Amino acid sequence: MSGPASRRSVLAVRGADRRTKHDRLAGEEPMEVRVTGPDGATEAVAVTMRTPGDDFELATGFLVTEGVIVPGTVSRVAYCDDVEREDQRFNVVTVRTRGPVTLGADRAHAMTSACGICGTTSLDAVEVRSDPLPDGPAVAAEALLAMPGLLREGQRVFEATGGLHAAGLFSPDGRLLLVREDIGRHNAVDKVVGAAALAGDLPLHDRLLVVSGRAGFEIVQKAAVAGIPVLAAVSAPSSLAADAAERLGMTLVGFLRGDGYNVYCGAGRILG
Repeated sequence: MSGPASRRSVLAVRGADRRTKHDRLAGEEPMEVRVTGPDGATEAVAVTMRTPGDDFELATGFLVTEGVIVPGTVSRVAYCDDVEREDQRFNVVTVRTRGPVTLGADRAHAMTSACGICGTTSLDAVEVRSDPLPDGPAVAAEALLAMPGLLREGQRVFEATGGLHAAGLFSPDGRLLLVREDIGRHNAVDKVVGAAALAGDLPLHDRLLVVSGRAGFEIVQKAAVAGIPVLAAVSAPSSLAADAAERLGMTLVGFLRGDGYNVYCGAGRILG
């Protein structure tokens, strides 16, 4: 398994200047997620393209946000020894749960780093999996405006490669509590949710989620399942994301950059 970044020799062309230099590229490798239920049966759930690192959090967060397992029931997460090729050992993660395993028939098996829910497009299914979102927390506009800068400072691999998305978990007073990076924006969110799940912190009713790219429907649904009431994106939300956030009672902020932002729904949680 490679790391989150690797070095490569490239030909750099800048006008008439041509020279060979070393560049750092964001890592991307497939990871198969498996789940083992109380009966000992193991099922392969999905294959996602991800940036290696925080793999256990990614696998746990994915299974939680997709409704495959119940938060608080994970008993063990491990790389799998049962692989045909030794070089793939660290690209297969098995999550063992004490609770029920729910595998939906509409789940597509293969995922790319760009896809999110990959086949599951039912908002009704998201609402069933989500706890009701609370009225709070309230966040000051000044604190909200500072969050993208704090998130950017926490993007260590992006600093070296320029090729990763990030998701950051914030307190209502603007403190950055956790940041995770991945080549897939939905994977970065799953890593954050997985970290919270493994720490026993779900639901995240008193937290805000900030993502470095756009806010698609899959980001909204993952935040909702984790119980996060406020989602902010540096770029634009999609129409389906805005519709879902409004229906779920979530605050959705887009174009959070510089001295401004757009609030698409739930403006009551933002003060000032």
